[in-house]
Amino acid sequence: MKTEPIRTDAAPAAIGPYSQGIRAGRFVFASGQLPLTPEGELITDNIERASRQAFANLRAVLVAGGADLGSVVKVTIYLAAMEDFAAVNAVYAEVFAEPYPARSTVEVSALPKGSPLEVEAIAVITE
Repeated sequence: MKTEPIRTDAAPAAIGPYSQGIRAGRFVFASGQLPLTPEGELITDNIERASRQAFANLRAVLVAGGADLGSVVKVTIYLAAMEDFAAVNAVYAEVFAEPYPARSTVEVSALPKGSPLEVEAIAVITE
C-alpha cells in the first residue's frame, strides 16, 4: 500500500521526527495535535480555547490529507488533567456530529511542551 506524508501550513509543523499525518490508501492517520497556533503559540490559559485550537489543527491535517472531520472513525484524546474532561467533551460535541466517531480519552502524566491536551484521529476517505 502506498503511503504519503501530509504537510500543511494551516497546522503547526511537527515538533519532532514525525509527519503531521500519513495517508495510506483510503485512510488518513493524523498525528497528535496540540493546541498550538500555526505560528507556534501554545494555548494553555483556557481549556475550551485550547481544545478548539487542537481540533482546528486536526481538521487542517485531515483536509490536507483529503479527509475531513465527518470522515473520522476514531479519535484519541490525551488529557493532562481529567478534570478537564467535561469541557473538552463539550467542545468535542460541537466539532463532531452524530454518528460520533469511536473515541478513547486518557489522562496522562505529561504532554509535549506542557500542553493540557493532545488529539489524534483516523479517518476513512470515501471516494
